[in-house]
Amino acid sequence: MRDLLARFTRPTEVPVPEEKPHPENDKEIGVVDNQPRSIDGESDADAIDSNAQAGVKKIEATTKVWSRSHLILAYAFIWIIYFVDSMQQGMGTLLNPYVTSAFALHSLTATTGVMSGIIGGVSKLTLAKILDIWGRPQGFLIVVLLMTLGLVMMAACNTVETYAAAQVFYWVGYNGLSYTLSVFIADTSSLKNRGLMLAFISSPYIVTVWITSPMTESILNGIGWRWGFGIFSIISPIMCLPLFFLFTWNYRKARKAGLIVFEPSGRTTWQSISYYFWQFDVICLVLVSGGFALFLLPFNIYSFQYYGWRDPLTIALIITGGVLLILAVVWERFYAPVKFMPWELLKDRTVLGACILSAVLFVEYYIWTAYFTSFLQVVMNLNVTQTGYIGNIYSLGACFFSFIVGIAIRYTGRFKWIVLYFGVPVTILSIGLLIHFRQPDTYIGWIIMCEILYSFAGGACVIGEQMAVMAAAAHQHVAVVLAMEGMFSSVGGGIGGTIAAAIWTGLFPNKLAEYLPAESQANLTAIYGDIQVQLYYPVGSPTRDAIVLAYGESLKWMFVAATAITGLGLISVMMWRDIKVKDFKQVKGRVV
Repeated sequence: MRDLLARFTRPTEVPVPEEKPHPENDKEIGVVDNQPRSIDGESDADAIDSNAQAGVKKIEATTKVWSRSHLILAYAFIWIIYFVDSMQQGMGTLLNPYVTSAFALHSLTATTGVMSGIIGGVSKLTLAKILDIWGRPQGFLIVVLLMTLGLVMMAACNTVETYAAAQVFYWVGYNGLSYTLSVFIADTSSLKNRGLMLAFISSPYIVTVWITSPMTESILNGIGWRWGFGIFSIISPIMCLPLFFLFTWNYRKARKAGLIVFEPSGRTTWQSISYYFWQFDVICLVLVSGGFALFLLPFNIYSFQYYGWRDPLTIALIITGGVLLILAVVWERFYAPVKFMPWELLKDRTVLGACILSAVLFVEYYIWTAYFTSFLQVVMNLNVTQTGYIGNIYSLGACFFSFIVGIAIRYTGRFKWIVLYFGVPVTILSIGLLIHFRQPDTYIGWIIMCEILYSFAGGACVIGEQMAVMAAAAHQHVAVVLAMEGMFSSVGGGIGGTIAAAIWTGLFPNKLAEYLPAESQANLTAIYGDIQVQLYYPVGSPTRDAIVLAYGESLKWMFVAATAITGLGLISVMMWRDIKVKDFKQVKGRVV
């Protein structure tokens, strides 16, 4: 990645200072001496990589000087952060339809997450550069601040537009936080044990699935959804800061030990702003984020336009989004001083296959789960707590099974077979079964069975795809390949949410108009826009039966679409090399 990110093809009109490929990155906030250094008589093979970027050198220096107790403490802090954030994220998922319904726009439940998912995913490549150039703790602090800002905005929002904007800040921060912690795990664990460590940091979900649902129901019946977000806007940053200070403390310890040498860059403030503007390829970030968002948005909102697909706004958004994406490709190919997308890494079939699988899994997940919690409440007549328990089966089962996957990788040294022969096929099976079991007269146990199968398969796929991208890259490339995997997944989530919203807005109101009895036709708009209005009608009443039938018809095609798209996952896994992770060493210093 060093050669790729440093490949400057500057146009003559771009005023970027002439500097060497990577030392300039190091000099901005500190550089590890380019000469390999060692402590306690270690071998040169375990010395700090002189060719890596500053952020990688800093974390390697940090892991060399910290004690075993600090290593254990770091993992304890990471576990606590995941514990708090899993409660917060689970609560947000359950509150989402109630927030959109508060503005009489329940149909936009999936739409609010489209732009936030896309921007949150694309921004990971910028975050990867921050982690590699400035350092891991600095990037960590930035995403914590963004997540907190998003929570504050959600607590204070008065319109669905403000809520959607808050979702952008929140998901950029939340996804960035999860991504940064994954990079920490990659920095501090050997490759053969990494699957187990990834399973360990996900284990809080095993506990929080039992807490989130009753907590959310209590919030809805008590302090309200605004304070639900407000409480976590206070708790979350407090729980994140100890890890930041632990890494900062050991970074300073490494500087005192002479492993890190600070050198001023010699640039003025304006020169630094200009330098990082091109280094982070802000132009491509804006073009890609805006292009995807504008292109996908019409599929979510076309039913709200007077002329539907023929409406000038719908057509203009699709065309503008497409043009922006074309401009992004042209910019990257011919004009970008520093490439936003590390194309050469994507040429590796294992990295590309893992990224495609990640996108496929998120597309299918966001298609069939977009309105699934609403389905459980309206069609299956479950309360919020029961809905949360069933909705959280995936988190519980995936986290539990990921330990089994991690142990299997630890002792076999391989990961491809788990995903190819179990993960993806069982995912297809479980979603396919839900095509049949979506009906209102279905025994809830069958749905739970499908969720359990899906969760076990998910645990295998998630660990497998992350292991694939990391095993195919050197330590200095780990942050960027994880960012690419995260970008594919987030864009996939945006596409999945778009497909779900398009199916829902295209089918659900039409089916309501077809099935609603004459006395309820006047309330069609209110029923369509508010889940609480849907729940108002008693079970067994003609209106509730009509709503249930409309749900069944709409969700059928969501499950069909999700099942079909998951078939691409098998092809993507076949692309992977069968890498044996026991065969090489990737990280240095005191690691797990």
